[in-house]
This record gives sequence, structure tokens and C-alpha cells, in this order.
Amino acid sequence: MTACPTGIAHTYMAAEKLTQAAQSLGHAIKVETQGSIGAENVLTDNDVRDADYVIIAADKDVDRGRFAGKRVLAVGVAEGIHHPEALIERVRSAPVYEGGGAAAPEGGGRERSVAYKALMNGVSYMIPFVVVGGLLIAISLALGGHPQADGGLVIPEGSFWKHVNDIGVIGFTLMVPILSGYIAYAIGDRPALVPGMIGGWIANTGALYGSKAGAGFIGAIVTGFLAGFLVQWIKKVRVPRFVQPIMPIIVIPIVATTVLGLFFIFVLGRPISWVFTHLTGWLGGMTGASAIVLGALLGLMIAFDMGGPVNKTAFLFGSGLIASGNQTVMGMCAAAIPVMPLGQGLATLVRKRLYTEQERETGMAALFMGLFGISEGAIPFAAARPAQVIPANMLGGAVAGAVAGLAGVSDAVPHGGPIVAVLGAIGGVPMFVVAVVIGAVVTAVTTVTLVDVAERRKGRRERAAVLAGVSGEGDGVRSDDPGAADDADVADGSGVVDGSGVADVSGVADVPDVADVPNVADVSDVMDGASTPDAPDVPDVPDVLSGYVTPQTIKTQLAAADKEAAIREMAELAAATGKVADVGELVRVALAREAQGSTGLGEEIAIPHAKTDAVTAPVVAFARSAEGIDWGSLDGTAAKLVFLIAVPEAAAGDEHLRILALLARKLMDTDFRARLQGAADEAAVLRLLGEIT
Repeated sequence: MTACPTGIAHTYMAAEKLTQAAQSLGHAIKVETQGSIGAENVLTDNDVRDADYVIIAADKDVDRGRFAGKRVLAVGVAEGIHHPEALIERVRSAPVYEGGGAAAPEGGGRERSVAYKALMNGVSYMIPFVVVGGLLIAISLALGGHPQADGGLVIPEGSFWKHVNDIGVIGFTLMVPILSGYIAYAIGDRPALVPGMIGGWIANTGALYGSKAGAGFIGAIVTGFLAGFLVQWIKKVRVPRFVQPIMPIIVIPIVATTVLGLFFIFVLGRPISWVFTHLTGWLGGMTGASAIVLGALLGLMIAFDMGGPVNKTAFLFGSGLIASGNQTVMGMCAAAIPVMPLGQGLATLVRKRLYTEQERETGMAALFMGLFGISEGAIPFAAARPAQVIPANMLGGAVAGAVAGLAGVSDAVPHGGPIVAVLGAIGGVPMFVVAVVIGAVVTAVTTVTLVDVAERRKGRRERAAVLAGVSGEGDGVRSDDPGAADDADVADGSGVVDGSGVADVSGVADVPDVADVPNVADVSDVMDGASTPDAPDVPDVPDVLSGYVTPQTIKTQLAAADKEAAIREMAELAAATGKVADVGELVRVALAREAQGSTGLGEEIAIPHAKTDAVTAPVVAFARSAEGIDWGSLDGTAAKLVFLIAVPEAAAGDEHLRILALLARKLMDTDFRARLQGAADEAAVLRLLGEIT
């Protein structure tokens, strides 16, 4: 089984290499790929039953329960690409997988850490709950809320929009237990799901342990890991044979849930309640302090855990002072509340390449939630990249709170965000807006800076590991990795570059449906036309490549001697199709992409790409270089086979992901590369590319 985080090139490259290696060694092999377009070549129950050994080359969490009783070797996806023969030899001595947890990775090829994959598993399941719950609440308030005399907003009981609001609240309520439950599930498998979810619910319900506010998403992360590892530990306890069948469905869930729940209520919950109480008292003693200092402190607290105990302490402190006539403290809180979702949403727009498509969509939802003062919209980003996002959130929140405190902004209702200003509850609206905008910008800029620094540092470490002959961390940079670049599936052939790579193809993931591209299936009609009467008949090119590679976009010999000149030459080649409106802009975007990390796959292959409105429709150009061009590939090979992929900015569609995956996979075939290198003319090249189906 092969899988990389974005599920594009390296998933299929590893599958192809393992298949070739097994065949050359005389073994029968079947490889299931779990790519961005779903699982393909799925292993059936019969396949698993008949298998002698199982190799998992993956950089994301995959279901291993079906492999219980088999010898399982788990490594990073890059190992499947670079050392397939060695993996086939090593799996013979791999331990038997007992089921119920992760197969331990063997030396020589690391997987992502268990903690990392568990956290990402929880975040991925949590995101839909955040988006659905937050947007339903925001929409119901916007369309069904009625302004009150004190500036508040109330949805009438029994109204249609009240029901919509209640549904949104349910989504938000489930968000934290889902995060905890699926973190636990990734560690301890199905028996850990129940204790993880119940533990998350307990962590988020402060009343169970004497606190006015629950522990929020931070508490959920704690309970998720505790539940997962607790279940793993219980599984190791030897029990009589007659008890074993009921262990995973009765004994383990009951014992783990009870132990975890009581532990949180009586051990972890008490300190949380104590901190909450003393923070409230401490803040009460600061009311005479400098407004700037108090505002900054409240902003830090509001932004720290976005709905958790620290956030609620500051919020309840501010709202409690409204009744006493002091509305300025709530004004500071109100300015900080929307900063986190607005800042994180803005960050996804400022530096798109640092985020996956899913994260960018979540960013748009976060912007919308921020307008309505729903700070939880930033939780998915904080959970995925805590080291970068939480400090950025806190800095932005502190700035917003300090500016609001300096300007004497007031808030008459216990809520925050621009919606409160629209409803007339804010005193000093212009400065309130300034505080929110400044805080959001500070958060966004700080976030992208910290993420970018983390990416560069990570890229340097991984490149050094590869150059030293040590396997890197699988596929390089993943799309949903804390600090991962948008172009996550790395194109250096080793699976490691600085922040992005070919495979995810930052301008290829969103290409329009192939049906939208003019059909050039019968290339023989083109080749046999009046302009080339003596050209040989060429068989129809399969539909999968129709409209992408045409006779006009093939060149058997590049004149260029360096990367920049090669990209320019190939852009002009693509322009011959009439699909390129601005060659210079296409070249600029492609070179900017190269600056993020080489698109050299290794194996004498390079796939530069660009996503820009300089092209009006998707186009793929192919050219060869006899001498080879230095493309910066980590394996040191010069690029002799170069594909340029260009798509419009607004393009979308899975068919192009499939084409990219097929292309990457086919190019791992040594014989195919040799035939492509030796093809006599454009027609021969076109016939060969027609094999990619």
C-alpha cells in the first residue's frame, strides 16, 4: 500500500517502483494506492488472505486492521521510491502485525511520527464540524437575529433561524469530542474511539470538574492522546483466551473511558478550575492598571485557546464588568475575539502555497466566522500548526486589545467581532475597526513568516539527510503538515524539497475537467493533413491526454542550456496552441515556482508547472535535451525529459490529478524513459505518450 499526504505523484511513483522491483525479483505483487482521487487497485479480502508479506509505504495514517496476522513493514513513501528491492528483502523479517495499533516502522526509512499523524487525523475530522457549525451560527445570526435595545442580537425562540442556530451549536458542541476521538482512534484503533470522544466531551464541559469554562480544543488534544495510549497499554495486558473476543468491544472501551474520565475530572480538571478562578481574581485587580497593558493581556488570553479556559476567563471578566458600567474592558475583548479567524483566513489568501486546498477553503470559512466574532474558526489552523499559529494569534490579539484599550473602545454586549459594531453596541467604531484590522494583519503576517521559516528549516534538514544517505521523512513536505507548503507532494524524486514539489503541482491540482478541453483524440488527422502529406499514420491518442499534449507542444531537442531558457522555450512551444495569452507571465510564474523548490524529479526528469491566467486552457508541453539541463534535482541528474504543465488560475477538476499521477508513475518505468528518449520524431513521441492511460 502506498500513500503520500496529498496523494498525487509520490503515491504512484512508489507503487510503480515496488511493482517493478517485485517483478524483477520474481515475486507476485499487488499495490493499493491511496491517492487524492481515492483508493485504487484496492486489496480485497482474498488478496490479503493470500499475501505472504505487506509493505506500507505511506506518510499518512492508513487502516492496517485488515493486515493483522501478516508480516508488515511500514516505512515512509520515499523508501518505496528509492529502495524498493531493499524493502522486499526486509519485509521477510518484519514482525507480525497483531492488529489494533500502528505497525512499528523499521530502521532505514521513517514514517511520520505517531503523534503527528494522530493529531492530523483528529484535525481532518474536526474541520467539517467547525465549518458547518460556525457558518450555520453566523448565517442564523445574520438573517434571523433581532437587534435589542442594549445593542445585542437575539434570535426569537421557535423561529426557523433559531432551529438553524441550534443545529450550528450542535456542530460546535461535537467539534471538540470529534478532535479527541479521532486522535485516539489513530493511536489505539477502534477501541480508543469511545474513550477519546467521551474524554473530549468531559474536557470541554467545565461543570464536570468545577470550572466555569471547559478546557476546549487543548483539553481535547490531551484527552485524545491519553485515550489512545491508554488503550494501547491495556491491549498489552494478557487475559484468558475466553476474554479476548470481548476485549475490543466491551472491556477496553469501558475500562479506558472510566479511567480517563475520572482522571480528568479529579486530577486534570482541578488545576484547570484553580487556574480559571485565580486568573479571574488577578484580572480583577488590574482594572486600575494601564489600559494598554490590560488590553494586551486580555488579547493574549482571548487568542491563546479560542474558547478554552484561558479565553473564557478573559471573556467572562470583560462581560462581567458590563453590568457595573465598565464597558471598555469588554471593548478590548471584542476587538481581539475576531482577530484569530480573520488573521488565519487572511494568511491563506496572502500565501496560498503554504496551505492545502482544504485549508484554503477552511480559511474562507474562517474569514466569514471572524466577521461574526466566532473565534473557533481558527482552531483547525492552531491544532495543525500550534507552534506557528498560536504565537501569531496571541501577538495579533494582544495588538488588537492594546489598540482598543488605548482608544477607549467600549462594548455594551458580551460578544465581539464586526457584527457587534454593525448592530450599534460598540463605542468608538472607527478605532474598533482599526484595532481589528491591525490585529488580523499582524496575525496573518506573523503566521506566514513563522510557517515559511519552519518550512525552510525543515527543507534544509531533509536535504541534508538525503545527501548524507539517510532517508528523509517520507514524502517531504505534506499538505496538511504543520507548516507544510501548499505544494506538498515533493518533486525531487527523493520526496524532499524545501516546502513543495512537483507532485502536488501547485498549479495543477485545480485543472478543469478534461471534457472542457478541445478533443484532439485523432491525431492522425492532424499529422496526415495537407501540411504534412508524408507523415506516417498515428493512432488515436487516448482521451486521457486529449488536449494536453499535441503535435505543436512536442519538441525533440531543446536549444536551451539552462533552466530559465528551457522554461521560456517550452512556454513559447505551448503558445503555439493559442492557449497562452501572455508568454512572459507564464515564464515568470513558472520560475517563481522553481524558486520555491526545484521541480526536478530526479531520474533525468523535470516537470515545471504554473497556475496562472496567462493561459486560457490547460496545456502540456514536452521536450528533450540530449545533453541534459541542471534542474537542481537532489539525485544530481540533469533533466533530459521535461514536461511543462500550465493551467488557468481558476481551473478545477480531478481528471488532471489523474493525468499527473499517471504521468509520474509511467516515468518511473526505465524502459519507457529510454524509449521516450530515443523516439525518432514528434509522431513517435506522441505514440509513446499515448501509452499513458
